[in-house]
Amino acid sequence: MPTQLSRRGLLRGVTAAAAAATLAPVLAACGGDSEAATTDPAGSVTIGLLSNGAAKETTLKVSEVKSISAELPDALKKTGKLVIASGSLPSGSAPLSYVGSDQKTLTGCEVDLARLVAAVLGLEPEFQQATWENMFIAIDSGKSDVGFSNITVTEERKKKYEFASYRKDDLAFEVREDNSWTFDDDYENLAGKTVSVGSGTNQEKILLEWKAKLEQEGKNLTVKYYQDNNSIYLALSSGKIDVYLGPSPALSYHAAKTAGTPQATRVAGRFSGAGATLQGLIAATAKKGSGLAQPLADAIDHLIDSGQYAKWLAAWNLSGEAVAKSEVDPPGLPLDNS
Repeated sequence: MPTQLSRRGLLRGVTAAAAAATLAPVLAACGGDSEAATTDPAGSVTIGLLSNGAAKETTLKVSEVKSISAELPDALKKTGKLVIASGSLPSGSAPLSYVGSDQKTLTGCEVDLARLVAAVLGLEPEFQQATWENMFIAIDSGKSDVGFSNITVTEERKKKYEFASYRKDDLAFEVREDNSWTFDDDYENLAGKTVSVGSGTNQEKILLEWKAKLEQEGKNLTVKYYQDNNSIYLALSSGKIDVYLGPSPALSYHAAKTAGTPQATRVAGRFSGAGATLQGLIAATAKKGSGLAQPLADAIDHLIDSGQYAKWLAAWNLSGEAVAKSEVDPPGLPLDNS
């Protein structure tokens, strides 16, 4: 069970990502199969390839664990492939999932963990890019076996999906560097602000609940939506929005990347992706009843126990996101988070 924390305890100091490279180009506008670095020799996976400076390239020794791969559903044993959904269209989000420095290969911390897990399961990883909404449709239809795409465990999603957690989920508030506003662990500080958030995300659910609370108090909070990160940051730079609420790793990376430029931003607070009293968790996501959650969790636990998990996080400057073990269907963002 995740540790129950106070809202104040959930906030952490800003951890700047150690990447200062230019963000990778915009991804292709349509979905479909995508390349990911798969040229590793047998028994190894190289992480941080083509990361454009966001990660330290590191080769890890990892091979199939027969006792874990034996747990897989028969259909996957027959195909020998793990089809992985990535909700990275229309544009990626470093350091999570994005196009690498060769301008065609999908890379990122989510992509690399999926490759590591596939290696433990003895399966060939195959990536399918989609928009956030279409990623879930692909899992529903069986086109994809599992999503590795910064997906938060929520009680609503547990009605349709099963989960194997692998990373803490913290959200962040990003503002222009010259904006003195801070979240300060209090949704009341959002009164009068215009905030951008991703549609269909757990952060949207939390933000809309805060908006409803403020409206009950006679206060206003404006929520705006944009199709991709480029549009969000253009709106932030131009003053069309005051705050961007999104995944902490991505926003920390962007703030570090823009430091010292006219578009400089900063992280102005954090909040758990599961609300005020529960530490949010990011998880591999499969269709409910697929039988995949347990082998996925066991593969992640093997990576944790062998030390490869810690090396994966360190390579992507995300060591603060570590969990002690993978949990199958852990408590998630409540149905009513008010």
